[in-house]
Amino acid sequence: MGKELAFRKDGTFKIIQFTDIHVYDGLGEADIRSLTLIKNLIESEKPDLIVFTGDVIYADNETGDLREGFRKTVQIADQSGIPFAVIYGNHDAERNVKKPELQKILSEYGNCISEAGPEDIGGIGNYTATVKSSSSGSDAAVLYFMDSGEYAHESIGGYAWIQPGQVQWYREQSRQLAEKNNAVLPGLAFLHIPLPEYNEVWESGGAEGTKGEQVCCSKVNSGLFAALLERGEVMGVFAGHDHNNDYIGTLHGITLAYGRATGYNTYGDLKRGARIITLMEGERRFDTYIKEDSV
Repeated sequence: MGKELAFRKDGTFKIIQFTDIHVYDGLGEADIRSLTLIKNLIESEKPDLIVFTGDVIYADNETGDLREGFRKTVQIADQSGIPFAVIYGNHDAERNVKKPELQKILSEYGNCISEAGPEDIGGIGNYTATVKSSSSGSDAAVLYFMDSGEYAHESIGGYAWIQPGQVQWYREQSRQLAEKNNAVLPGLAFLHIPLPEYNEVWESGGAEGTKGEQVCCSKVNSGLFAALLERGEVMGVFAGHDHNNDYIGTLHGITLAYGRATGYNTYGDLKRGARIITLMEGERRFDTYIKEDSV
């Protein structure tokens, strides 16, 4: 576990979300552009936490040292001295690369807050992190990181879904935090594959941003959004996966947002960049915007 997270003295906590970098080995021209963008945005935005929301590497590629590409990417975050978190996408562990192997690599970096999470629920990388108060040192906000899986069984098709065990894990974590703090903390959740409700928030007409492709969510709705509503804690959910979508909208009081695709080694018409999210201590709100590559 890396450094403790805490609000700044001015009551803010800034997160930068990188998603869908699709690094191969870190040596090609597109990879170098992606890694340079990550470094530049970290330096210019000076966040308090760096979050990689999946498809850090594109493990379906048959050439290049994919593990080295993964290392090169997370090393940029680690060398900045800023805590960073990683969750996996559907492309991080394909062919001969496995999540436990990537998780072991992450454990080598002192600024990484990622955890493998419980072994008896779906996926690897289900964990929480609290953000401490700027003054008292008590918990002031909570961040949830969840593994959204890879692909559904061929009889169903499409992408995986958050499994029931993960939904129950979320409920239990939320309950324990509320009991510990005698309050429901404001929270954010991060995953790779968008929830089915991303369709609904766009169709409601209230979303802002770009929808350049269909929402590639699972065909099965396993109820995570309903659990978030019931607990009344999570203010916003942040996903990646769909490189031509970057929209944001609010559904039943919960903001559903895409990050901006970061990597140059993959498809997508949107200018590469990252999403910036700033939490406000003592308030149930956050500010967010897209920061694009300036090149």
